[in-house]
Amino acid sequence: MSEDKAIKTFVVDTNVLVHNPEAVMSFKDTEVVIPLWVLEELDGLKISPDYKGKAARDAIRFLDSVSGKGNLHTGVKLENGSTLRVALDLPAERPREFDAGKYDNRIILCAYALQQEGRKVFFVSKDINARVKATALGIRAVDYDKQKVDIDRLHSGFRDAVATGEDLAALDSGVGLPWPDKLMANEFVTLRSRSGDVQRLARYDAVEGRLELVEAKYEEVSGIAALNERQRMAFDLLLDDRIKLVTLVGKAGTGKTLMAIAAGLKKILDEKKYSRMLVSRPVIPVGKDIGYLPGEKSAKMSAWMQPIFDNLEYILGVHKRPNMKSAEQLLKDRVIEIEALTYIRGRSLPNLYIVIDEAQNLTPHEVKTIVSRAGDGTKVILTGDPYQIDNMYLDANSNGLSFLVEAFKGQACYGHVTLARSERSELAELASTLL
Repeated sequence: MSEDKAIKTFVVDTNVLVHNPEAVMSFKDTEVVIPLWVLEELDGLKISPDYKGKAARDAIRFLDSVSGKGNLHTGVKLENGSTLRVALDLPAERPREFDAGKYDNRIILCAYALQQEGRKVFFVSKDINARVKATALGIRAVDYDKQKVDIDRLHSGFRDAVATGEDLAALDSGVGLPWPDKLMANEFVTLRSRSGDVQRLARYDAVEGRLELVEAKYEEVSGIAALNERQRMAFDLLLDDRIKLVTLVGKAGTGKTLMAIAAGLKKILDEKKYSRMLVSRPVIPVGKDIGYLPGEKSAKMSAWMQPIFDNLEYILGVHKRPNMKSAEQLLKDRVIEIEALTYIRGRSLPNLYIVIDEAQNLTPHEVKTIVSRAGDGTKVILTGDPYQIDNMYLDANSNGLSFLVEAFKGQACYGHVTLARSERSELAELASTLL
């Protein structure tokens, strides 16, 4: 075998470039092949007003910048040592019943043709079915895992520890407790006495290098009280103005969105810390996309944002006050702004309290785009359940929320809590556990 055929050849599917427009830079000292039909699919996606369209345009611009450095047909040497080329290869004899009229199949057949030439081919795709089809043709198929994390080892935001009586007394005195073990910034520690009858909750201050007591009892936040220790942790982060980015991960009914909105209303209406709350969530349609719904943007968004309105109505029902009469009034007074994620891109968002719900349906690229919009004085909260994903190209390990948790852990401006216990109802807890 010639030397060039001994090099690994990675054939990249369209969805990989939508997931990460510069994904080709992840493959070092290899041959990276983009089938021509990938460019055709990117061309069809580029006019889309959503994040897929933006990612397609970014990928096209990246490839255009590479084409200026050489010939994409014969191959362009990249800075990471790889060679990138666009291929039109199709096998002289294709497998029976394999419909070459579909772009998806042509992309797989391109990988098949290169393998028939004796190359060491890997087909890279976020589409599970495409990988299965490639494997059926004898092609090694892999997921793009550059931005994947191990969900089973995801940073939880807290840990348990045994403390002496002197340690607990130091916490209670308010002077803080130096801690010998390595902790992440803003990580919580539940300290228990050796007998187990005394317990304290503390949070690690990385700047001071010590644990500081989290008050045992919280007053109600916009009428919402913490019902378990992890909810106390969440409120502690949501109400701390020094923490600019918060992620809350947990199954349905753990209170993620409810607490985020309740804390935001307190910060805006009571403390006047932020000018308003901006709330959004990904639109992952089962049928037609949001653009086919009748009416203006607010009318279109109402169907997708109903879970947010449900939480608002619940808060208003338990927390009576003159300036909080209805969800509609809060929207009219611009205390709360409901926005489609599509329109957040390109904006600069200063002095806002931003809640992104269902963030597990976002790619790492989309999460980066959203968080990078935060202006001076803005706080961003992302909530979601990595095990309930509607985006067909994401899973618990590759979604933007999980990726963000691992990427930001240890940063002084960031805090995270994994919530576990459903407080919605006994039935909701059983459904989350058993189904």
